[in-house]
Amino acid sequence: MTTQELIDLAARVGPVMVFLVAMTVVAEVAEIAGVFDVAAHWTSHAGRHRTWLLWLLVVALATACTIVLSIDTTAVLLTPVVIAMTRQLGIPAMPFALTTVWLANTASLLLPVSNLSNLIALHRFSSLGVGTHEYIALAWRPALAAIVATVVVLFLLHRRDLLTRYSPDPPAEPHDRVLLWVAGAVCIALGPAFVSGMTPAIPAAVGAVVLVGALAWRWPARLRTVAVPWPMVLAVCALFVVVEVAMRHGLEGVLADLVGGPDGSLWQVGAVGAAGANVVNNLPAYLALEPVSDTSPEHLMALLVGVNAGSIVTVWGSLATLLWRDRCRRAGLTVDALPYAVRSLPCAVAAVGAALLALSLG
Repeated sequence: MTTQELIDLAARVGPVMVFLVAMTVVAEVAEIAGVFDVAAHWTSHAGRHRTWLLWLLVVALATACTIVLSIDTTAVLLTPVVIAMTRQLGIPAMPFALTTVWLANTASLLLPVSNLSNLIALHRFSSLGVGTHEYIALAWRPALAAIVATVVVLFLLHRRDLLTRYSPDPPAEPHDRVLLWVAGAVCIALGPAFVSGMTPAIPAAVGAVVLVGALAWRWPARLRTVAVPWPMVLAVCALFVVVEVAMRHGLEGVLADLVGGPDGSLWQVGAVGAAGANVVNNLPAYLALEPVSDTSPEHLMALLVGVNAGSIVTVWGSLATLLWRDRCRRAGLTVDALPYAVRSLPCAVAAVGAALLALSLG
């Protein structure tokens, strides 16, 4: 690659990486402040001792967290809280753990900030005349369809565990009230900021600065525990470069044939995107397929449907699923790759199929 090509690539990748780092900091400080713990406690209390109602509330919490705070926040920070809550209540943890990871992926279509692949796609959507508001108008039907399909599959698979009752509410953990309120306010404010049309990295960075300042004021000893995923940032940047080089050495022609060229259907683009995500991970799959799937905003959205909602079959299909599996392991919940794939395949087929149907009918 030439120097100018690297500069152009950096200009595209830079805001995405800033967003990733900033939202990681926001999520970490929010977790320290107790935002997710309090949300889980309120959820268990609102469940009124009915497991199915508690599960629906977790569905709502995971969906909202994914849409506003991104896929990785749900997978990394909400998962251990939900697992701990189920153990306090004496109910099976796996249905709730799968709810967080499946919705982290399938609910990540609605906003550009919900998934890194969406953020990467903004550049190409912009070149097609699609801004943030137009993106939401295009995405809301397939996003809603993918969420509903995921919820239906989850219930059908786990209805015996969900149609039960639980007895105690888990005790609320003590928190610094000032830090908790500041973190909660920042998380709530980010939602409107992300749909305002400004570059998502800007409000994310402002939120991160505010929360780091609040943590330094209220609990300075915890500053050193806020971890920024620099290896993940470097890995994502390396993926961009590798895909760009591969596309210049014949990969683009092969992928164009797979998606059917300019006349390929939305279903074909979405299916190839889903398959690619499960083979090599959703980010490189999107990067490789974008140049051959951008004939229209609808085709580009079909690709996002495939790489986002369809990436849940393999544990390496998305970075969020890898991080979720590690969080489950730390919490004592074992997730083996093959049984996970067998459970996830019906959900992936249902979510991608429902989303593509909604997109094609829209």
